[in-house]
Amino acid sequence: MPSLDGLRAISILMVCYGHLCGTRRFPVSIAQYGRWCGDVAHLGVLVFFVISGFLITSLLMGEREATGEISLKRFYLRRILRIFPAFYAFILVMAIATAAGAVQLSGRDFAYALTYTVNFESGCSLQIGHLWSLSVEEQFYLLWPLTLLALRERRALLVAVAAICIGPLVRWGIHEWIFHVDPRFPSGMLTSFPAMFDYLATGCALALLRPWLLTRTWYLRLTDSRWLVLAIPVVLLINRMGSHPVAILLGSPLMNLCLAVLIESSTRHANSLAGRLLNWKPIVFIGVLSYSLYLWQMPFLDHRSDVWMHAFPQNLMFVVLAALSSWFLVERPFNRLRRRLRHGNELPAITRTRHGCRTATGSLR
Repeated sequence: MPSLDGLRAISILMVCYGHLCGTRRFPVSIAQYGRWCGDVAHLGVLVFFVISGFLITSLLMGEREATGEISLKRFYLRRILRIFPAFYAFILVMAIATAAGAVQLSGRDFAYALTYTVNFESGCSLQIGHLWSLSVEEQFYLLWPLTLLALRERRALLVAVAAICIGPLVRWGIHEWIFHVDPRFPSGMLTSFPAMFDYLATGCALALLRPWLLTRTWYLRLTDSRWLVLAIPVVLLINRMGSHPVAILLGSPLMNLCLAVLIESSTRHANSLAGRLLNWKPIVFIGVLSYSLYLWQMPFLDHRSDVWMHAFPQNLMFVVLAALSSWFLVERPFNRLRRRLRHGNELPAITRTRHGCRTATGSLR
């Protein structure tokens, strides 16, 4: 879909900027802007979640429209080929670095990483702590296709809407009831799947509602409006409020709504100024590289270290070099295999008209 790689690029740049803050010789220090940097990085991850829910649901619905069914076997095989090779290559390198004494990771760290459960543990080492978001994604990949297959679109939409409503309540409950009773309670619970699923559910709900929404004049006018740019400062303001109860209970649903309509507008207006920027080839390539960039950022963006390779700008150069190596040596070959398998299934492609209505025309992408 147009603009999605550009949105991924913005998300990963926000994450990398947030984690660059405080590293040696980077102009933004943790002491002055620590919370702001953390907020920026966290928002980048949340945008990834909404995009993921939207894209995965769109692909699943496209497959059902084209073939009359959703194949869990094909879905999980595509996800395995997309996610596992680069992920486990990263873990292997971290294991070699641990054996060589270059990093300090425990068996517990590897156990959480290998099983995609880092999001339930707040004590993981910095080099793999960022994998919490990939754990959330993997749990989503496991649960959502089953839900969609079992309940069909209408009931699955009710589940997504319920998740959007319940997610903020879960976060508020964890923050207000559990932390205040026992501050030692693992903060990783705030990144657990139940505390994060409303962001993914927002993208799912957008994909499920989209065919109907695109027949509504008010929706087309809203997502065509230049005033929609005001949704960006609204998102930034809500994100800046952090764990304030108002931000959690009222701000989160509003932020999800803003992100959803911004994604809709971006994908439908590729020829606008913002659309041209999001679809500019260098930005698109950063979006394509975003998964590898996310995997490899933290081993080099360590703000607690005085080691030369953790200082700016060489730390960023190492991140980019590692991500490029991961993309060309691991991701791209497996993506080619994934495409061959997809073409071998002879599934019709789901293309979109000007207003986003889907029609089957070729091989599913």
